[in-house]
Amino acid sequence: MAGRPLVVVAVRPEAAHLDELGVDVLLTGIGKVAAAVAVSRAIAEREPSLVLNVGTAGALRDGLEGVHRIGRVLEHDVDHDALGALIGERIVGEVVLDPDEPITLATGDAFIADAHVRAGLAVRADLVDMEGYAVARACEAGGVPCELVKVVSDTASEDAARSWREEADRTARVIAEVVRERLG
Repeated sequence: MAGRPLVVVAVRPEAAHLDELGVDVLLTGIGKVAAAVAVSRAIAEREPSLVLNVGTAGALRDGLEGVHRIGRVLEHDVDHDALGALIGERIVGEVVLDPDEPITLATGDAFIADAHVRAGLAVRADLVDMEGYAVARACEAGGVPCELVKVVSDTASEDAARSWREEADRTARVIAEVVRERLG
């Protein structure tokens, strides 16, 4: 029998306003490996009915703000085509969560704060983060439904770190509201 929904966030500042909601929260830490390990362990131990990954993301296009439900998530820092050609089999580097949702999230192990990198990623995705793909893959492997909802915190350009810090409390409040609406 499946347990309660599990709310997954990367870091404490993103979860700052979740305590008052009475939901099961998992802090994964930063990056794909930390997220995959934490979520896989939590799926095995807690048997959640749903994993809701909420957190911040950088906008890869000007004017993209607010809250976004993710339809597709891809791993942007691995050349899946080249590796597939090398070993002679297809390697999938994306998870489709909801084909009706138009927003694509790119996940990689680097905090994007460079206009050139941002422009390159914008060809394939709308938003960028550091954990979403790993969470989605762990859920796919564990047979647990998964939703990703991201709050834009920065523009993934040179001022991204400053913006993320300045927006931390506001985005944490929005994250709590998303969880309240989805699970409340």
